[in-house]
Amino acid sequence: MNKGSSGPRYAILAALLFGASTPAAKALLTGSAALSPWLMAGILYLGSGVGLALCMAGRAGLGLGSEASLGRREFPWLFGAILFGGALAPVLLLYGLAHLAPGSASLLLNLEGVFTTGLAWFAFREAYDRRIFWGMALILAGGVALSFKGTLGGSLPGVALVAGAGFCWALDNNLTRRISGSDPIQIAMLKGLMAGTTNILLASFLHHDRALLWQWAVGGALGFLGYGLSLVCFVLALRQLGTARTGAYFSLAPFVGVLMALAAGSEAPSLRLAAAGILMGAGVWLHLTERHVHEHGHEGTEHTEQHRHDDHHQHGHPTGVPEYGPHTHPHDHQQLVHIQAHYPDLHHPHQH
Repeated sequence: MNKGSSGPRYAILAALLFGASTPAAKALLTGSAALSPWLMAGILYLGSGVGLALCMAGRAGLGLGSEASLGRREFPWLFGAILFGGALAPVLLLYGLAHLAPGSASLLLNLEGVFTTGLAWFAFREAYDRRIFWGMALILAGGVALSFKGTLGGSLPGVALVAGAGFCWALDNNLTRRISGSDPIQIAMLKGLMAGTTNILLASFLHHDRALLWQWAVGGALGFLGYGLSLVCFVLALRQLGTARTGAYFSLAPFVGVLMALAAGSEAPSLRLAAAGILMGAGVWLHLTERHVHEHGHEGTEHTEQHRHDDHHQHGHPTGVPEYGPHTHPHDHQQLVHIQAHYPDLHHPHQH
């Protein structure tokens, strides 16, 4: 696909960070000092929000780069993403994990990829082709092989809760795609602060939950890495790849959890694991080697985003705004028809 595109790398890094956080979060739900899933969800997201707020402050102080801030038109999409992905999904997931065996949880977490892709293709009308379809199918088949042990290994309520979390995150992914041209750190920070504060207040009011200092510290650090930085990478991938392709790469996350279990000695090497690795690797290869080229048109539009000058960005600049390198300012896109390799990114939302 587009030579030098960093979208796949961002998507895979997002999957690595989130996948590693899931077994670690489950560990905080067990033992004599176990937290309730509701409070745990709040601590994870608040940790991501606080950590990213410090990153934003540091970036501003050092004068590093610039991204387009969220505007009024983006806030309805952001609030929807916060409701489904920040408030509902983590609570459903953590309550579900409390009732499920690890293998079942891994299997069901792959539903997020299915729901994300299905909504992107059929509800939000994102374009796709057979190569991407089969790549997604192989990645999901790897997730099934990874988790299959001949039994579901959990209660029906647990299954429903984790499946519900996957659907909420799928809605979140598609809504976030609408604002992915804005500052990814700002998006993830606001989601973390608002969702985290809300869930902590609700947990304290409904369950009278309290956390120890070390639980705040560990949970906050885990949330910053697995939910904060992971979401920043995910938004950057959405910007370049579109929702369905980013969701496919993100379906690698459960595989990361099993690799961690292997490294810790709690999971033994098996044919099941080897089959999952082969299937997922083949699916990722299909996506990485995709080349989508055809004549297409661009409608004229005006927006604000960080960009470099290329085929889509040929415009004048206000005084003081540099013309070279990545920069941010309001600009117009003129109508354009050309032939170019592309993803369904922010500049290629067209149908086929």
